[in-house]
Amino acid sequence: MNPKISDFGMARSVAGNEMGAKTRHVVGTYGYMSPEYAVDGLFSVKSDVFSFGVLVLEIVCCKRNRGFVHQDHNLNLIGHAWKLYKEDRSLELIDDQLGDSCNISQVLRSIQVGLLCVQKRPDDRPSMFAVVQMLDNESLLPKAKEPGFFTERNIFDEAKLESRRSSSKNEVTISLLDPR
Repeated sequence: MNPKISDFGMARSVAGNEMGAKTRHVVGTYGYMSPEYAVDGLFSVKSDVFSFGVLVLEIVCCKRNRGFVHQDHNLNLIGHAWKLYKEDRSLELIDDQLGDSCNISQVLRSIQVGLLCVQKRPDDRPSMFAVVQMLDNESLLPKAKEPGFFTERNIFDEAKLESRRSSSKNEVTISLLDPR
């Protein structure tokens, strides 16, 4: 597998014999980037595993990590999934639209695999080969550890910042001049 960091046509591949690399210019969508890539510019095959884990969690709950809002707390989707997992309430993550149309044990397994993929430390994340095996069989899964990049946001502060930001890149003002 050749890991790629890509977003809107920008991609960088790692050579076949390399396991990772470092970049000075981080590009991508926050919320999907692994912590080591977003903070230090380090990427590897485990960076892709992190992104895959975010996607798995998004699919299960039918919500996006970016912009996730919950009435009881200010955690992002990863933090919400982790909180429910620790409290043995992962079933609450499943979207109501899935209803009875899904196999609950497979969905719970997918949630746990998703959380294993978003572990804080790259060495704690499984390889993609292991992820496929975990999703494909019924073997016992390791316990997930604290994920990387689960954050608690202050919604009030974000709303305040949004109101100050311009919604356009073209900041133009119009002034009417009245002579004296």
